Amino acid sequence: MSPTQRSLAALREAGWYPWVVEQTIRGKGFVFKRDLFNAFDILAIRGNETLAVQVTTLSNMGARLKKLADNEFVPRCRDAGWILEAHGWRKLKSGWACKIENVS
Repeated sequence: MSPTQRSLAALREAGWYPWVVEQTIRGKGFVFKRDLFNAFDILAIRGNETLAVQVTTLSNMGARLKKLADNEFVPRCRDAGWILEAHGWRKLKSGWACKIENVS
């Protein structure tokens, strides 16, 4: 199970309706991924709330937080009232754990 799949399951369990908004772009001899606003992998709704999530492994969390801090669209998402999070996943002896950073 990928980190994105783990975040989707956790969000559903918390009552969110999540959707993967990361795109895989394939061309002749290349493949790359593009995030919503170059920042988010998942967009979720619950009631009148909107949540945007950047998903990664815990070891890459620092780089993803910098990516969000430097992103020109993140302030606009904040202005729109979105909740913004980064999910960093890691494997423990007892199972998988997620560190959640609220960057709203």
